[in-house]
Amino acid sequence: MGEVTYMEYTTQDYLKKALLDTQERVRDYMYYAEQAKDPKVGAFLKAHAEVEGRHATALRNIISGETERGGQRRDR
Repeated sequence: MGEVTYMEYTTQDYLKKALLDTQERVRDYMYYAEQAKDPKVGAFLKAHAEVEGRHATALRNIISGETERGGQRRDR
């Protein structure tokens, strides 16, 4: 048997994976909020979706090279 090799991931790869995971959580929490029978539970889940949405925005900004202050791109 040959030697097992593993694919190496870059920081960008990890950030993109985190963004995809966060976007999925937004979608899931919004769906759960719509399905909740209890309005308090629905509001709680919607609030979580909004928080995850802010995380997704921050990750997108980091991936695209924008700073959190002013949304301007950094020099590369």
